[in-house]
Amino acid sequence: MLTKKIYLVRHGQTDYNLKGVVQGSGIDAPLNWNGHKQARAFFEYYQNVPFEKVFYTGLQRTKQSVQGFIDLGLPHEAVPELNEISWGRYEGVPMTHEENHYYTDMLERWSSGDLDYAIEGGESPNLVAKRLEKGIRHILAQPEKTILICMHGRAMRVLLSLLLGYDLRYMDAFLHQNLGLYLLHQNEMGLFRIEKYNSGEHLMVPELL
Repeated sequence: MLTKKIYLVRHGQTDYNLKGVVQGSGIDAPLNWNGHKQARAFFEYYQNVPFEKVFYTGLQRTKQSVQGFIDLGLPHEAVPELNEISWGRYEGVPMTHEENHYYTDMLERWSSGDLDYAIEGGESPNLVAKRLEKGIRHILAQPEKTILICMHGRAMRVLLSLLLGYDLRYMDAFLHQNLGLYLLHQNEMGLFRIEKYNSGEHLMVPELL
């Protein structure tokens, strides 16, 4: 018998996403027109799921992405511990060739096991994991069985690794897209399994877009 069912989604598109500019936790960008369209499509597709509570981060783009469910009167809560990783001085910086080289080098260091490495002024994967553990413990301790969580791409990768027991070196195995969905089931032993992986089926219904 399942003890939790978690619908975990990434926020909808922002202008920073559209332009390929790093956001991180330090930029509280709103959804753009396309992001609101994605949020509407997700709501229309999943509005009949019996969600008992909605969670989002401390950044407005996540709350905006699930606003349709909040407007139904569902209990909801901001959990800032689920915020995106801090990219330090690279937040808001366009991804030039030089910046992209720095970014890919960082990913290689992480995948090789250097998980304490952080961009200047930013967070390492190990630091992010510590605060995410605090946030998800708070959520899982609540009585609701079917919940919706909206968060951010890199933080989602870290959280999925934690919930599924993956070494953080392999977190990039968890792909993501704007308003992409992971559906997770937790059993009585506390173990999670993935039922949907980065699903975008709700974004493929023409009448919803």
